[in-house]
Parts: sequence; structure tokens; C-alpha cells
Amino acid sequence: MKKFHFSLQKLMDFRQQELDKQKNTLGALQAELRKIHEDAEHIRAELEEQSAELVRICSRGAQAYDIANRKRYIVTLQQEIHAKELQALKKQEEIDKQLNVVVEATKDVKTLEKLEEKQLEEYRSKEVKENEQFIEEFVSGQTVRSSAV
Repeated sequence: MKKFHFSLQKLMDFRQQELDKQKNTLGALQAELRKIHEDAEHIRAELEEQSAELVRICSRGAQAYDIANRKRYIVTLQQEIHAKELQALKKQEEIDKQLNVVVEATKDVKTLEKLEEKQLEEYRSKEVKENEQFIEEFVSGQTVRSSAV
């Protein structure tokens, strides 16, 4: 009997490549989201540092323009944090969409894997039947030769 060959192997290979590609895209999006969160944390740390510095200089008695400059910088940092939060929300939406794509691609691959298993099962069943038939023919041939002698 010839060796087993899955009839949809090329399609399954293509779907697997597509799944790998989609997973890589998802990983890249997740890395981008982590970077956005890291950037936001750095900005928050800078904001806390600048706020503490503003309190220190106010308690020592600073000039009005120095206080105003620091307040403007603090407001700018707050705006950057807000922008990073919005950016993170948009990136999370992209991740959610990509996750759905990955789930669908995974379903496609799993369906093809189940079909391959079914075809392999049928192949093995045919192989067992052929082996049984060969043994039967061999035994009956032996019987005919024994009785002829």
C-alpha cells in the first residue's frame, strides 16, 4: 500500500503559515502596547518628580515665572499621559481585533487537522483490511499447496 498523503496538505501548510503570521502580528501589537505603558510610566514618574520639585521651590519662595514655567511643564506631562492612555486604548482595540483573527485562523487549522486525522484513520483501516486480505490469501494458498502435495 502506498504511503499516507493528506489530500489537503498544501492548504493546511498555507493556513498554518497564515496562523503563524497572524500570531506574529499579534505579538508585535502586544509589544507596542507594552512600550506605550512603559512610556506612560516614565512620564508619570517625571510628573511626580516635577510636582515634588514644584512644592519644594514654592516652599522656599520662588519667582512667579519659575513657578509658572514648572506648572506649564506639569500640565504638558499630564497631557502626554492622557495621550498615552488614549493611544493604549486604541492599541488594545487593535489587539482585540487581531486576537479574533488569530482565533479564526486557529479554528481553520484545527478543522484541517481533524480532517487529516479522519483521513489517516481511514487509511489505517484500509491498510488493516489489505493486510488481513493478504494473510487470508497467503493462508489459503498454503492450504491449496499442502493438499496438492
